[in-house]
Amino acid sequence: MNRDIIIRHIVERLGTAEISYHERTGGQDGRHGEWFEAGVLIPLFFKTGQSTDNGEFVFLLSKRSANISQSGDLSGPGGKLEPFIDRFLRFFIVRLCSSLLNGDALMYARKRGNAAFDNITLSLANAVRESWEEIRLSPFNVRFLGPLPSYSLRLFTRTIFPVVGLVGKEWHFTPNREVEKMVEIPLGAFYNEDNYGFLSIQSPSDETKDEWKFPCLIHEDNDGKEEILWGATFNIIMSFLGIVFDFKPPGIQPQRIITRVIHPNYLTGSNKKHSKLLDKVLQDR
Repeated sequence: MNRDIIIRHIVERLGTAEISYHERTGGQDGRHGEWFEAGVLIPLFFKTGQSTDNGEFVFLLSKRSANISQSGDLSGPGGKLEPFIDRFLRFFIVRLCSSLLNGDALMYARKRGNAAFDNITLSLANAVRESWEEIRLSPFNVRFLGPLPSYSLRLFTRTIFPVVGLVGKEWHFTPNREVEKMVEIPLGAFYNEDNYGFLSIQSPSDETKDEWKFPCLIHEDNDGKEEILWGATFNIIMSFLGIVFDFKPPGIQPQRIITRVIHPNYLTGSNKKHSKLLDKVLQDR
């Protein structure tokens, strides 16, 4: 796999994909009613083998800690838009941070017009700020490759604006309270149909014994532990693979089912009980 050829291909495909960033959902404060916007970084890293031609791309995902909502899930670093801070960072990135925003990725973003360019770079600023806060990933160690279509979570009242970034080199991973650990998932893992299954979610609600099944990727990490990629991040990465590589997911083996009971604090990261709302969230997904 030639690293530079693949990177150029990724930049071209993302740069010309339809993303609908011309209008954001919120107002000046990054929200519309109770609807929040969030920038998320999808970090790609190229791990070299004996030569640069036999390395592989991996997604560097954060496993959310028990201190916050959606604990145990895998995601890219990100969080709610902070309008004043993120607009200031956006100005800095566009004017001064050429290592992050440059080359063809910058050209394609500008070609989308002023409104889309402002929204893309605001999402990028939001995402890299959160990446620094959550895992101490420096913006000077990231190269913007392009935006992905937004993704809305209705019951979480949140619209995610994902951006893809290439991590230049390994760094000293220092998580904050929101992150338990980092999980590396090779891009090639998505092409192995044996890695797919269904995640069976059971609600702890006393009122219902219903369960919901979601497609997922089952990945064994470096510690030999199975990690489950599902939900929003699974769908965002599938969008990336479809846009960039015309990827179509293989058929999922119906007999491979991972069962998980989600506790009421899944929504809050606390001990507050929200079983009924959790049932609605699962139905929405």
